[in-house]
Amino acid sequence: MTAKILIVDDDVQQRSDLAQMVESIGYEVATACDGEDALAKLISFPANAILTDLMMPKMDGVALLKVLAERGDRTPTIVLTGFGTVDQAISFVHDLKAFWFLEKPVQPGVMQTLLERALQQNQLIEETQRLNRQLSYRGVLDELIGDSASMKEVFSLIQQVAPTTASVFISGESGTGKELVARAIHRLSPVSGGPFVAVNCAALPDTLVESELFGHERGAFTGAVERRAGCFEQAHNGTLFLDEIGEMPIGTQAKLLRVIEESKVRRLGGKNDMPFAVRVLAATNRPPEEAIRKNHLREDLYYRLNVFHISLPPLRDRKQDIPSISAGLIRDLNKKHGCRVTHLSPDVLQRLSLSAWPGNVRELRNVIERAVIMAGQGEIQLAHLPGAASTPPRAAAPPTDSDDMLQMPVGARMEEVEEAYLRLTLKFTNDNKTRAAEILGLSLRTLHNRINAYGNVKASSNAAD
Repeated sequence: MTAKILIVDDDVQQRSDLAQMVESIGYEVATACDGEDALAKLISFPANAILTDLMMPKMDGVALLKVLAERGDRTPTIVLTGFGTVDQAISFVHDLKAFWFLEKPVQPGVMQTLLERALQQNQLIEETQRLNRQLSYRGVLDELIGDSASMKEVFSLIQQVAPTTASVFISGESGTGKELVARAIHRLSPVSGGPFVAVNCAALPDTLVESELFGHERGAFTGAVERRAGCFEQAHNGTLFLDEIGEMPIGTQAKLLRVIEESKVRRLGGKNDMPFAVRVLAATNRPPEEAIRKNHLREDLYYRLNVFHISLPPLRDRKQDIPSISAGLIRDLNKKHGCRVTHLSPDVLQRLSLSAWPGNVRELRNVIERAVIMAGQGEIQLAHLPGAASTPPRAAAPPTDSDDMLQMPVGARMEEVEEAYLRLTLKFTNDNKTRAAEILGLSLRTLHNRINAYGNVKASSNAAD
């Protein structure tokens, strides 16, 4: 792949001469007239190295280097300096972490040597980042933890999509960690040095949702006593996470789609569109197909956001992860509460593995937090668990069902209810798993996972897939 070099200089002739010189070496070139133009170009032109002048109008080379440093952008930058500013250039190399400086008039041989070394450094940076990402996926990614096959798949998907700028749609039940996935993607993304702005669409009143998203000018509506920047402005050069997007009013979803497609936003009461550079991540706690069918989510908006889809499994489908999740929670909660808890007793681990966890990891965290506080130090025992988790599950009678009705005794565990309903649905559809998945509101893949999890739920030999 041809290396990409960005040249930043306000002098048209010098910019053109440098571009021709770099292209003659065999590199791909883009040019910018100042620092602001350079930052805009970097959105669509991921440079492997930057050549920048120091003295420029608007945003000069110094300001450009500072912005890149604040973003965490470590692209090697060579400072172009004229006679009498060598000492200043050396200070920039030291203080602002520029790669090196190059005196004008530029000598082609010297420039080629410096560019080759800068590109070698860039390769080392990328390789280091790649190795760090690989280490992150060995069972732990930020606050996401799991050694199960389903979580390893989630880690792998994050690894694939994070270094890109693609929109990501995250689905999963409440409490499965959708925002943690979004934050992990942001941390490993090219805009990790920029802001991460999270918005819970379900928590916004209908009357304020557009103001929150797009911002407003003073006097735009009753109560707008001052100008307010919206989420897209706040997330500029970073990531915007729209949680529970299916709870956003349908009318606002249409406006949101247009803003995302045009990469421009206009505040309520404003007259001018403002461009932005934001990576958009979205999430919902219900199956997207169901949300679209019930008119909670616009189909065109979903397809625009669903460039890449990550589905989070519920905790009941990955109970083998409970020990490692619990150990991680104990470490964090010890720091939070000043406790010295060491581990869970075998009885506690067994009890936690028997629970259905309708609230997923969020519910597990609440249980572990209470237990850490109750125990204070040493081992967490059954007595430290809250009532529901510490009470042994009642023995349940076998389920009884007819062709289209399911009856379960009070006290049956959630796993038993789910397994029985799954069996009944497969029976109702004559083992047609595609039809069963539609009835249950599951993807075909999820249905297969459930069937595999409940080993006694067997499909017939003539099952229609």
